[in-house]
Amino acid sequence: MTGLGRGIAEPEPVSDPTDEWAAHEDAGGANTPDGTSLVQLHESIATLLASRGQWRQAYQHLRSALELVHADKTEAPHIPEQLRREVDRLRREHAEAREQSIRDSLTAGYNRRYLDQRLVTLLADRHSMTGGLAVALVDLDWFKQVNDTFGHLIGDRVLQRVVDLLQDGLADDAFCARYGGEEFALVLPGVDGPTAVAMAEAARIKIESYPWSKIVLGLRVTVSVGIAHEPPLSLGSTPERQLRHADGLLYTAKQSGRNAVAYHVGGRTFLAGPAAGRRAVTESRALAY
Repeated sequence: MTGLGRGIAEPEPVSDPTDEWAAHEDAGGANTPDGTSLVQLHESIATLLASRGQWRQAYQHLRSALELVHADKTEAPHIPEQLRREVDRLRREHAEAREQSIRDSLTAGYNRRYLDQRLVTLLADRHSMTGGLAVALVDLDWFKQVNDTFGHLIGDRVLQRVVDLLQDGLADDAFCARYGGEEFALVLPGVDGPTAVAMAEAARIKIESYPWSKIVLGLRVTVSVGIAHEPPLSLGSTPERQLRHADGLLYTAKQSGRNAVAYHVGGRTFLAGPAAGRRAVTESRALAY
């Protein structure tokens, strides 16, 4: 399991294309040596920087253009409609770029970057949560056989539908993120241990009982789940530790026959739902956290 990401990095510093003209600026928006006004220059550079994704610098140049336009005016400035539209466009593009950076391109659900960022925040805030924080790792059973038997296009459709099923009915502060390959993380803030296990088992049943044969005849999909719960007052918890705990329990669910939810209570590992009555628990890695 890889370490947590550092989140979305700030753009790398670049040289400012207007530095060489800084000495020529005045309150009236003087022209540059080639006859282009500094207002136009700032606007052009803002557009260029935005195309590179360097949003902060783009905003700065638009503000500089606005200041030049309204320099030496005593009345409240009227923002030119062109600048207003440009600022709105940059804001929309920034929001879209941010959203794309935290979404998985195949399933349209959240990606590992978002998971890493949110877990850091949620674990830091868990002391104020009622119930604590639960993280379930959900892995499709025998997914390679799905791809080998029905093809990767069907496999992609299965992944997309699994995400839809996992996200169905989640609370506003809960979310599903693609952890990697055919593995997903279900993050459930503000729930106690028994509730988290019940929610994970409900998700497992929902996936098992979905009419997969509507996608292709003979298709059947199940998942195995390992769920780790951190109480509000637990000490020393980190995102890495909780994910490692959930991963160990996922391994237990797999080794105990698959299509099951594994969880840990009072030093012991259990399987939820019908699996509890028909299988022995194999927990060789369940406590590796």
